[in-house]
Amino acid sequence: MKLPIPSILDNDLYKFTMQYAVIEKFPKAKVSYRFVNRGKTPFPPGFAEQLRQLVEQMSSLALTREEKQFLRTKCYYLPEFYLDFLEGYRYDPSEVEISQHGTNLSVTVNGFWYRTILWEVPLMALISELYFKMTDQNSDNPEKIQATILDKANFFNELNIKYADFGTRRRYSYDNHDLVIKLLSKQGKPAFVGTSNVYLAMKYNETPIGTQAHEWFMYHGAAYGYTQANELALENWADVFQGNLGIALADTFTSEVFFRSFNSKLSKLFDGVRQDSGDPVEFARMTIEHYKKLKINPMSKVIVFSDALTPDRVQHIVDMIRGQIGISFGIGTNLTNDVGVPPLNIVIKMDGIYTQNGKFVPTVKLSDDKGKYTGDRRTIEIVKKLLLIED
Repeated sequence: MKLPIPSILDNDLYKFTMQYAVIEKFPKAKVSYRFVNRGKTPFPPGFAEQLRQLVEQMSSLALTREEKQFLRTKCYYLPEFYLDFLEGYRYDPSEVEISQHGTNLSVTVNGFWYRTILWEVPLMALISELYFKMTDQNSDNPEKIQATILDKANFFNELNIKYADFGTRRRYSYDNHDLVIKLLSKQGKPAFVGTSNVYLAMKYNETPIGTQAHEWFMYHGAAYGYTQANELALENWADVFQGNLGIALADTFTSEVFFRSFNSKLSKLFDGVRQDSGDPVEFARMTIEHYKKLKINPMSKVIVFSDALTPDRVQHIVDMIRGQIGISFGIGTNLTNDVGVPPLNIVIKMDGIYTQNGKFVPTVKLSDDKGKYTGDRRTIEIVKKLLLIED
């Protein structure tokens, strides 16, 4: 199978923004990532070997002059020295370990954080696309897929919202993702405002969108302690980007805990927050109340909703909270893998960091969906007690 990753920029923007932040703040940090098969999908015989061959091909990707100029123009918050670094960056397949036992797939990534941080999104995209090819799960015909995309585009325009594509990680295929952005770029305006995929943003002259992911907060928790993880992560982010990229991810250790640390300074500095788990309406009410308590007009801030969104779910959120706070949407799998076959339920998460003497310290993520806690069970229980998180 030919590598279905056409560019080093075929990745989500937040991977590049975090990579720069890691270089600035934690250039010696070493971490570990692990693949989690949430849906218990059985992988076909030989899958690991096929995936390994694709991973080997990733080392051929390199930033082109055209791509560097695009980043220089569109991603003004990334300094020239970082663009020079990225120009010289190459994926190192030795950082990725892949094995298969029966139908169970194991994938881990280990190494310096500033290097390994780029693996997660393309690895997930490769796993998804390879799975559908090896299991002969054919998509709907192109005409039906196109009609589905355009129906959603019309729906969102009538709803008068703003949304972006966040669907790289669990796409059906690169070709389908490309089709989605091509159509939305031409016929999705004004509701469609961009994509998290930097390469497709360049290809279709769209705005690349994203800030930080859970791993930014998870690292701070494991390295510096969980009581100050949220505040320190946001302070470090603000120090690197100086007010740019001002959407803060709220649910790494539950949103309730996040808002305890989201003090007046940070609440005024950041443009808003991203909701990625739990009840979106309840989260919105919590956010609005938080801003009001700090005498901040909620309409001057925004919530970016990004959790398992469908047109019906977006409609519900709009109906419940429009006019109370700014709202925007990052729609993932429902845009890039709504092709007539069930999408995979998979993630790759940071599962630990290494101290300077080589000791492994597990990381955890305690989202607002209690069934989706990830990480070492003992550490999860310790963090719950430390942060006064009740089941």
